[in-house]
Amino acid sequence: MLKLALEDQKKLLERISNPAPAPGALAGTSATTPENQDFTLPTKTLGQVASTTPIIPPSAAVPPAVVPVSVVAAQPPAGAPTNPCEAVPEGQAPAFFRLGSTCLVPIGFMDATFVWRDKNSGGSGIGSNFGNIPYNNTVNGTLGEARFSPQNSRIGFRFDGDWKGAHFIGYNEFDFLGTSGSNAITVTNGAFVPRLRLFWVDVRKNKVEFLAGQSWSMLTPNRRGISALPGDIFYSQVMDVNYMAGLTWTRQPGFRVLYHPSDTVTFGFSAENPEQYIGGSAGGSTITLPSAASLSGLSGTQLDAGNINYSTPTLTPDFIAKVAFDPSSRFHAEVGGVERNFKIINPTNLVIGQTSTKQGAGVLAGINGELFKGFRLISTNYWSDGGGRYLFGQAPDLIVRADGTLSLMHSGGTVDGFEATTGKWLWFAYYGGILIEKDVAIDTTGKPIGYGYVGSANSQNKAIQEATLGFNYTWWRDPRYGAINLIGQYEYLTRDPWYIAAGAPKATHDNTVFFDIRYTLPGSMPPF
Repeated sequence: MLKLALEDQKKLLERISNPAPAPGALAGTSATTPENQDFTLPTKTLGQVASTTPIIPPSAAVPPAVVPVSVVAAQPPAGAPTNPCEAVPEGQAPAFFRLGSTCLVPIGFMDATFVWRDKNSGGSGIGSNFGNIPYNNTVNGTLGEARFSPQNSRIGFRFDGDWKGAHFIGYNEFDFLGTSGSNAITVTNGAFVPRLRLFWVDVRKNKVEFLAGQSWSMLTPNRRGISALPGDIFYSQVMDVNYMAGLTWTRQPGFRVLYHPSDTVTFGFSAENPEQYIGGSAGGSTITLPSAASLSGLSGTQLDAGNINYSTPTLTPDFIAKVAFDPSSRFHAEVGGVERNFKIINPTNLVIGQTSTKQGAGVLAGINGELFKGFRLISTNYWSDGGGRYLFGQAPDLIVRADGTLSLMHSGGTVDGFEATTGKWLWFAYYGGILIEKDVAIDTTGKPIGYGYVGSANSQNKAIQEATLGFNYTWWRDPRYGAINLIGQYEYLTRDPWYIAAGAPKATHDNTVFFDIRYTLPGSMPPF
C-alpha cells in the first residue's frame, strides 16, 4: 500500500512540474482523455494507508487541492444498508474490535471468591450441594469448610455483524469449574480445568430467528424475550455457581427457531439434548432398581445415574415450546413446556425382549416485573411428569417397576424474590424450593423399590428449600476500562427426606456465606 501511495505521489508531482495543455490546445485532447481521467480517479494518499486515521504524516509537497474528494470522504451511497462494524468507530478508543466486517467483544470476568459453610458438603467446591447436605450425626455434618477459589472466572468472545439484512451473533464462554485429573490443585498448584459453558450462533432476519449450538436451555427463565444471551436470562444474582434450588435450567446443545410476530411477543420451539435420568448428579439421590439382575443392571447402560456420558440410549430429543410477552422494558411474562420420551428394553432375552416406553412433560410459567423504578419482583414456577432432570438433577425422571415397565416421577420447583437497584448497589433476596413426589413399586421379593418408600435412604429427598439474600456493589465501571464489583451472599439451605429412621435426624440444613471481588473485562457492542 505504501508503494502504491508513493507511485501516486510521484505521478501527482510530475503533473505539477509539467502541467497539461489547456483544453483544445492540442488536437484530439479533451476532458475525457485517459490522462485527465487518471487524475480524477480515487487514489490512496499518504496519511490514508490501510487505516481510517493517519499513520503517515501527509506530505507537504502535495497541495490539499489535489487530494481526491472521493478518498477524503468515502461514504456509502445515501439509503444504502449499513453495518455498524463497517462504519468509522466513534471516539479515540472504541470499546470493541473490528475483524473484517464484524465486531468482536471479549467476554468474561476474573473472580476471587471466598466461601464459608458450617458443614463440609463433601467436595462440592464453591457450589452448593443442594440434595446432599450432611446430617449432624455424620463427620462432615460436624465439620465446616472455608476456601478461596478463582474457578467462577469466565473468558470468551462475542461476534456481531449484519449481512444481507440478517443480524448474526457468535457467542462463546468458558469457566474453570471442570473436573481436574490432579489432586494437587489445593496443595501445590491451582491448575483448574477450563469448561465449555456456551458456544452458539444465532441469526435473525426480519421476524424469524435461528440458533444452533450449546446454550442455556429454552426452559431456563428469561428476563427478556426468548434471547439466549446471558444478560437476558434469569438465573438469579447469587454467587453460588449452582444458582438456586428450584430453578429450572441446564446448558446443553440443540437447535432453536424463534418467531417474532411483533416487538412484544416471541414464539419459540427447540429440540435439545435428552437423557434418561434416575438421579445421582449434583447431590441428587438415585432410585432403587428391582433386584432382578436384568433390571438392576440398567443403571449405567440404559439409564443415567449421573456418572456416564453419552452411553444411555435416547428415543427422541427433548422438545421445548415457549411464548414470551414483553409489553415494555418493565415487564416480562412467559409460558412454556417440555415434551420428553423414554424407552428401555429388558435384556433377559433380546429376541423377545420386553420394551417399555413412556412420554413425559413439564410446564413452566413466570413473570419478571418492575413495580417501581429500580425494584423488580420475580416468580418462576415449574411442574413436571418425568422432568426432574431440569431441576439441576435434584429429582429423578422415573423409576423401574419389577415387571420392567417405567413409571414417571412428579417433581417441581419455584424461585420467587426481588431485585432492587439503588445507586451503585444491587440488592437481591429469593426463596427457592423443590418438591419431589414419591413413586413406589413392589419388587418380586416383596420389598418396596423406587423412590420415597418406607425404609429408603435418607438421601431420597422430599423437599429442598433455600432462602438467600445479598448485594452487588459496583465500585467503578467504564466500557473502556471494565468494572470492579464487590459481591456478597448469605444462603440458608434445608432438605427433608421421605423416610426417617428411628433416632435419626428429621432434617438437615447448612449456612453458607460468599464474598467475591470481580473484575469484568471492558468492551461493548456498537448499536445495531
